[in-house]
Amino acid sequence: MGYRPLQKYQGSCHCGAVRFEIETDFPELTQCDCSICRRKNALMVKVHEAQFTLLAGAESLSEYQFHSQTARHYFCKTCGIYPFHRKRVTPDNYGINVYCLHDFEPDGIPVRLAAGANMA
Repeated sequence: MGYRPLQKYQGSCHCGAVRFEIETDFPELTQCDCSICRRKNALMVKVHEAQFTLLAGAESLSEYQFHSQTARHYFCKTCGIYPFHRKRVTPDNYGINVYCLHDFEPDGIPVRLAAGANMA
């Protein structure tokens, strides 16, 4: 069970070129210690691909892959913001940068530290 009611949230990059919607109850938030997540300093929520809709901006996304070439990290080509990525261990899920969600504050939701740096 999550920490909020199951509902839809909309989000975007800083310039608004990339817009998306998710449905979640925020069971937990994740902070990963892998090399890219540490550098982007994002706080994430995991959602299944069925709970994610890209509303606009597919052409504005730049994709970055490294190491195993499994996870796909997306950035806005215009403003450089990281709104979401396809996860490495569970590629049918997205990691959503909760700081890109509109009208959302992460207060009170537990944060799990993910040991991404130890993934070989």
